[in-house]
Amino acid sequence: MRALPEAPASLRGTLDSIRGAPVAPAEIWAARQWLNDMEPRLARYLPDPARRRDLLGRIHHEARLAGLAPELVLAVIQVESAFQAEAVSSAGAVGLMQIMPFWIRELGLPADDLKDPRRNLRYGCTILAHYLAVEDGDLTRALARYNGSLGKTWYPERVMRALARHWSPASPAPLRTTAER
Repeated sequence: MRALPEAPASLRGTLDSIRGAPVAPAEIWAARQWLNDMEPRLARYLPDPARRRDLLGRIHHEARLAGLAPELVLAVIQVESAFQAEAVSSAGAVGLMQIMPFWIRELGLPADDLKDPRRNLRYGCTILAHYLAVEDGDLTRALARYNGSLGKTWYPERVMRALARHWSPASPAPLRTTAER
């Protein structure tokens, strides 16, 4: 295993320094509209409506705090774990956004549980935002870094395909069944 460079102090501080600022009514309305649009799209992965809405609220919150599009975070989660909070990869990546445990040492506290969606989303969004900054906004390179496949395009292509097909506001939402209404 190769040694990883130490995380910059600015990145280490991000996890704990992000605080919710006062939110304007227009932002609240937009978030509710987004939630109503995305909720039926997530139904195939999370059948429980309460769990879906809770997770979507957390995704929206953490993505916005990190300066990311929530739809992008949904696409990353779809590709990484298919929305399985308990997922553990063969490489040892954990949770919704498949965070490698070394990030706990780099950014957090040893007690952090990466299977906890709230913590996992905070780590994943912070890491992805960091890689976007490192790559000067180049999403393809940032996604490849996130996956550990810099120089290859298969992973960014999968995420972008998921984004376009399922999570983009232009993507049609699946019809709700009568039981879901």
